[in-house]
Parts: sequence; structure tokens; C-alpha cells
Amino acid sequence: MSAHSHDHGHHHGHHHHHHHGDEQAAGPFPWRRMAWAAVLVLFAIAAASLVQVRSGEATVITRFGNPVRVLLEPGLGWRWPAPFEAAIPVDLRLRTTSSGLQDVGTRDGLRIIVQAYVAWQVQGDTDNVQRFMRAVQNQPDEAARQIRTFVGSALETTAASFDLSSLINTDASQVRIAEFEAQLRRQIDQQLLATYGVRVAQVGIERLTLPSVTLTATVDRMRAERETIATERAAVGKREAAQIRSAAERDARIVQAEATVKAADIEAQSRVEAAQIYGRAYAANPQLYNLLRSLDTLGTVVTPSTRIILRTDAAPFRALVDGPKDVQP
Repeated sequence: MSAHSHDHGHHHGHHHHHHHGDEQAAGPFPWRRMAWAAVLVLFAIAAASLVQVRSGEATVITRFGNPVRVLLEPGLGWRWPAPFEAAIPVDLRLRTTSSGLQDVGTRDGLRIIVQAYVAWQVQGDTDNVQRFMRAVQNQPDEAARQIRTFVGSALETTAASFDLSSLINTDASQVRIAEFEAQLRRQIDQQLLATYGVRVAQVGIERLTLPSVTLTATVDRMRAERETIATERAAVGKREAAQIRSAAERDARIVQAEATVKAADIEAQSRVEAAQIYGRAYAANPQLYNLLRSLDTLGTVVTPSTRIILRTDAAPFRALVDGPKDVQP
């Protein structure tokens, strides 16, 4: 009886001790699991809330699809986890878009084929990044397509301000391509910034040529210009030649007149000297003087083809008959 009671008491005490140990061992486990679970949930929420902003990009945080803020600095940012907020990267790197070949008209009514390029990038500030998001839904290819349309219209407007000779010319000093590019940039600069939030870094002409119709017209016009220049130069040459001839003729007349005056002076002087010689001869020997004067007169009047029938006893022909018989030596 006592042994049974002892065994029963011992068994009861052992059972009670074992149950108390189970309670102590099992009690902390659910709390530990809950703590670990809470840590994991918090870590997942934190990871979902972190946003990495890469270099060359901006990140737009949208709340239920609406942009609420823009992260511009490279590094880590935060947002509310989805579906409350989402992060959308926007590329800020430089891009290049070509207009393609455009057939445009110049100020002087001729056609040219021109192709331009635009180097552009989304302006890296909050307002312009959001403007780019709204305009093209953050699609650079769509932005490039619309920019291409803008540039095509600007090329038409800009070309209408220039003559063909200012764009294509054999004289390099007449070509104004740099001015053309500057005016083209002014046409698109403010429009692209205001519409798309895009900054234009550079505008350039990459190709400029002539369609066949314009080429023919240009060649014809160049030929006409050359002919006009040649005609003007020929006219100038003729005018200068006429002036030279006129001056030469004037100089010749002056020389001739001077020579005539000198000849008249010499002839008058000769007559004076001849008269003086005749006077001295007459004073020395009148008969010899008469004979010489008669011979001089005959030399003046009679030529090889002259036929004269006169009395031989008349002067001055009497000298032919009488001879110098009366002349005293």
C-alpha cells in the first residue's frame, strides 16, 4: 500500500515536472518566429522602397500614375512601395537625330535638297523632365520622330531666307552655311525646350545638294552671269581702246599741227633767206640774177608732161635762145 502510494506519488510528481518543462520550452518559439518574420517584412518593405538613380538618368516617382517628384542626383532614393508609387528612369544622355533629305525652296525661287542633324538631350531639371514625360510618355524614339518633323519645317522656313548663291558657290567667301545653321537652331531651340523639355546642343548641315531641275537652272544662270561679265569686260575694253585711239589721234593732230607750224616757220625763214640771197645776187650782177630767176620760173612751170608754144624772144624763154652771151664773167 505504501509502495503503491509511493510509486503513484513519484509518477505524479514526474509527470508534473515534465509538463512544466514543456511549457517553458515551447513558450518563446512563436515570439521568436514572429520577430524574425517582422524583420524580414521590414527588410522587404525597405528594399521595395529604395530606388537607385544611375548616372546619366533622372528617376521620376509617380503616385498612381501621376508624377510627384524627380530624383536627379545619382545614388539611392526612396519611394512608397508598389502599388502606391513607381519609379520610372528617364535617359538624360545626348542623342542625335537626322532630319532626312528635305526638298526646300530658296529665297530666289530655286529648290535645294538639304539634310540637317540635331544633337539633343532632356534638360536635367524637374520641370523639363516632367515635360518630357508628359509630351512623349518617356519614349525617346517618339521624341526623335517629332523632333525630325520640327527640323523639317524649320529647314523650309530658314532656306526661304537665303539665296542659292549663299549656300552653294564656287567662291568660298560667299557661302553662309554657318549663318544658315545658326538661324536653323534659333528656329527650333525654344520650341523644343518649351514643348518637350529638350535642350538643343548642336545643329549642323550634313548634306546639301541640288535636284536636277535646279542644277540645270543654276548652270544656265552661271553661264548667263559669265556671259554678262564677258560682255561687260569687252565693253570696257572697247571703251578703253577708243579712249586710247582718241588720245593718240589727238596727240597726232597736235604733233602734226606743231610740225606744220614749224614747217611754215622754216619755209618763211627760207623765203626770207632766199630773198636775201636773191637781193645780194641782184646787187652783184643784175643780168645773172635775171637769168637765174628765169630758170627758176621755168623749173616751177614746166613739168615732163608740159607742152608749151611761146615766143622765144619773150622772158623767161629768151634765155633759152640768147644764152649767157651777154653775161659778163
